[in-house]
Amino acid sequence: MNAQRRKEIEAVLSELADLRSRVETLHGEEQDAFDSMPEGLQASERGQVSEAAASALDEALSAFDDIESSLNEARA
Repeated sequence: MNAQRRKEIEAVLSELADLRSRVETLHGEEQDAFDSMPEGLQASERGQVSEAAASALDEALSAFDDIESSLNEARA
């Protein structure tokens, strides 16, 4: 890989880190919202939607790990 493409991957990794941070914030906020709900509300449809959203955001964070790993492998 040439230096220009390596530099571009580094730029993408930097942007990815920013996006990951934003998703981490959203995940934390959604998880906190769910955890703050009374147990009865957690079991309701609203609670289930909130829990599913937190779970989906957690999966997105795992995907960031996979992407970062692949990009680091590509630039090696």
